[in-house]
Order: sequence, then C-alpha cells, then structure tokens
Amino acid sequence: MAAAAAAAAGPVFWRRLLGLLPGRPGLAALLGRLSDRLGRNRDRRRRRSPWLLLAPLLSPAAPQVPSPPCCLCPEGVHRFQWIRNLVPEFGVSSSHVRVLSSPGEFFELMKGQIKVAKKRVVMASLYLGVGPLEQELVDCLESTLEKSLQAQFPSDLKVSILLDFTRGSRGRKNSRTMLLPLLQRFPEQVRVSLFHTPNLRGLLRLLIPERFNETIGLQHIKVYLFDNNVILSGANLSDSYFTNRQDRYVFLQDCAEIADFFTELVDAVGDVSLQLQGDNTVQMVDGMVHPYKGDRAAYCKAANKRVMDVIHSARTRQQMLHAQTFHSDSLLTQEEAAAAGDRRPAPDTWIYPLIQMKPFEIQIDEIVTETLLTEAEQGARVYLTTGYFNLTQAYMDLVLGTWVKYQILLASPEVNGFFGAKGVAGAIPAAYVHIERQFYSEVCSLGQQERVQLQEYWRRGWTFHAKGLWLYLAGSSLPCLTLIGSPNFGYRSVHRDLEAQIAIVTESRALQQQLHQEQEQLYLRSGVVSSATFEQPSRQVKLWVKMVTPLIKNFF
Repeated sequence: MAAAAAAAAGPVFWRRLLGLLPGRPGLAALLGRLSDRLGRNRDRRRRRSPWLLLAPLLSPAAPQVPSPPCCLCPEGVHRFQWIRNLVPEFGVSSSHVRVLSSPGEFFELMKGQIKVAKKRVVMASLYLGVGPLEQELVDCLESTLEKSLQAQFPSDLKVSILLDFTRGSRGRKNSRTMLLPLLQRFPEQVRVSLFHTPNLRGLLRLLIPERFNETIGLQHIKVYLFDNNVILSGANLSDSYFTNRQDRYVFLQDCAEIADFFTELVDAVGDVSLQLQGDNTVQMVDGMVHPYKGDRAAYCKAANKRVMDVIHSARTRQQMLHAQTFHSDSLLTQEEAAAAGDRRPAPDTWIYPLIQMKPFEIQIDEIVTETLLTEAEQGARVYLTTGYFNLTQAYMDLVLGTWVKYQILLASPEVNGFFGAKGVAGAIPAAYVHIERQFYSEVCSLGQQERVQLQEYWRRGWTFHAKGLWLYLAGSSLPCLTLIGSPNFGYRSVHRDLEAQIAIVTESRALQQQLHQEQEQLYLRSGVVSSATFEQPSRQVKLWVKMVTPLIKNFF
C-alpha cells in the first residue's frame, strides 16, 4: 500500500526537491532526469493505482526557505508569500490592474500604448503575423519612432522585439521581412532578437523540415510592454489573436518595477539569441556562444547565468525597496508622504513573475505550480484552462491525487487551433481528443467524476487559446490567486519552450471580482464532458492517431 502511494508521488517529490537546490544545477538535472524516467515508466501502465489518493500526504510541503523578518510587515501577509523566496515580489495597488476580455480590446490597447510610448516598447512573442492587422501594428511602431526623431528634444525611445527564430523565419514572407523596414530605417533604436533553441542542432537541424522543426523548442513568452505599462498574455502577434481567438490578458498600469523586470528579462533572452540585421542576415552578440554551432553545455550555462542574474538582481532590489519602505529609520508617515507628493496607495495585490526555461535548467514556474496544486486545501476550488489539454504526468498526479475540486476547461475539437489544418497537423485535434478521453477514463476509474470535471469551450467561428488557473480558497466565492501568461501546463511548456507567466495574489475584492467575472465568461461558453461526449461521431479517433499519440504527445 505505502509502496504504491510512494510510486505515485515519486515524480512530484523529485521535482519539488529541485526548488530546494539553488546553485546545484548538476544534481538538479539528475533529479529531473529521474523524475522524467519515473513519469515515462508510469505512462506505460494502463491504469494508475487508487492509492494515488495518498500522494499529497507523501509530498513535501511548500519550500521551507527561511522567510526574511519582513514577513510581518504592515502591507499584509498572505499564505502565498513563500513564492518570494524564489522570485521578486512586486506589491501594487489593485487599481493598477485591469483584466481584458476580448482580442479586439487587446489589439486596440496595444496600438494605443505604442502611439503614446516615450521611452520603450518591448514585445516578446512566438511570432509576428504577415496580414494587414499585423502591418497596422508595425505602422504604429514606425509612426511612433518617426515622431521620436522629429521631437524638439532628442528622444531615447527604444524598441526591442523578441521572437522565435524557426517560427519567425517560416515562409518567404515572415516575421523577419515584416520588421526589416524598421531595422533599416531606425537601426539605432530598434532591436529584433530571434531565439533559437540549443536542442535543434547538427543533423537534426538539417533533416527536420520547416514547421516540424518548431516541435523541438520555441521562444513562447508573451509580454507586451510600453514605458511602465505591461500586458501579460498567452496571445501572439497575429490577426486571429486580434479578432476571433480567445485568450487571456491582464494590463498592469504604471508599474515601473515590473516593467523594468520584464525589460531586463527580454534583454537577457535577446542577448543569447540571434540578432536580425538590416540585410535579413543574423548574427550573435559579440562574445556569446552560438546556440546551435557552439558547445551546447557552454551556451546553456551562459544563458542560465544571464537569466538568473536578472531574477536575483530584481529580487534583491525589491527586498531593498521593501526595507527602505517599511524598516527605514527615516520612514515617513502617511501624511508626510502625501505632502511630499507620494500618493501611491498601500499594496493590496502582489505580482510574482514565474519563469520556466528547462533547456537552461530554470524551473521556477514548474516548482511554483506544483506547490500550489499540492498545497491547495480541502474545500478549495481550482479552475484550470488550457487551449491544448496535454498535462504533464506530475500535474495529472496532483489533480487526481488531492481533495481539491477541479474544473478544467479545454478546447473542443472545432475550436482547436489545428482544426482543419492540412497534412499531419490536421490530426492533432483528434490526438487531443484521445488524450482527453484517456484522462477522463482515469477520473472515472478513480470515482472522481464529482471532484474533477472536464468542460469543453465552443464558440462558432472562434478558436480557443486561453490558459492559466484561478484558485478559490475554501468557503470563498471569489478567487484570491490567478496564474496568467504563456504556459499550457503540458510537456512542451515544462520541458522544451521558454515560458513566463505571473502569479497575481490579491486581497482586493474589486480585483477578485474582475478575475471571477473573467473565469465565468470563459466557462459560460462550455459544456460538461461525459461518457456520451466521446460517443459522438465527431469524436471517433482513427486507430493510427491512437497509435502515434503516445509517441508524439511530448512535441505538441
């Protein structure tokens, strides 16, 4: 009995240990490989043991890193403050946080923000599309850059764009050709970086054709930043994401420290990426190891240091700012601060950036997500959504092995982004149906249908790409925490791609209501999955798809 439960909890245990091993990349990598092997071994079983329900009892608690003395400070203490032991904590007023609801609102906000930017525009995405709406976005950038040159005083406006190399280079007309005019006209103000995964190299790079090479690993971060305003989303810079592809978006207004952090993060990834030149060639930053021509270990080590330096320095800055604000001998009273012109309200909301870059042995998002799912109390509710339902083994174990109620929202085949695609890609929605059916069967075999509920999003003429989760504590009708950003909770997000999201923890009832309304609006367009769902003719999966799905599920 105990052995069965230990086997079920094993991968979670090993993965959670990674968070307690700072500065030990070799050992962390070894534990990661052990975790992956345990996960693959259990994948071969047709059915997991019912003793999986004991997994949470055997999992270690949240990372027990000693908290700094300031954990008792007047800005409030919440149960998720352990996250700041891993990443910087940004305290803000909820009045600076706005949840967006539609692609059109997202597109119009981005154009408006570009037009008024004075200091910086930073955009990180998988790719930039080539249609008229994308051209409209580029035209906005060009117009703003032109105004900066014509200003009475010299402008220091800088534009930095980070995309994926393979996705951004696909086809004759692509992201690169869309951005070349900006590079050619404003070479001193515009930077375009193209991340190339170090895992695509040698014969693999020569033999895998275009489109398929994107399965090896991508730059998947979605951050759009204008001066001190930041949009975090899962949406790419493409026409469907501006019109009829449902995603999630949060707008952080006048949050200078958060904007500085994501600027530095994009700069760090940009420094280890290929730099687009005005003649459409690429080259590396001087002194940097090449991602696919140079030594892979040396490149990943340099990238790890570059990114972790950003995280550590931001965390140190925030701790110092906190100490100055709440522990300085010269601390001003509220009246004195108001008289001095500092009228910022006390923070009631905390933002934590969660980074996942497994090729560089950075697993912060994975550690935090697993800990959140493990530590959720009995009676809590988790609403989890993903456009591509392909949970990692560890996440599935935690969903199936806790007492928390889950409502998981995923795309119906008709709103899957691959629906109707040509060639092999057209079978991907069926593969997701197969994975969904296997998971639903496990839920039923464990008698968990009342606790774990699957729902499928459907909307005529739309596709579905929303991802993240909302956590409702026991007895609460509103969420106190949400995760929003680029990860899909799948193997690719955890192991292959570069990802970033934020955890928003709030005590503000107004912001909690915004998040609750966002969740409700998405789930209202869904239907509950039952055994009858898979009996529909449109859900019949061909035998060859069932056979290849276990072989390819870690690539999409």
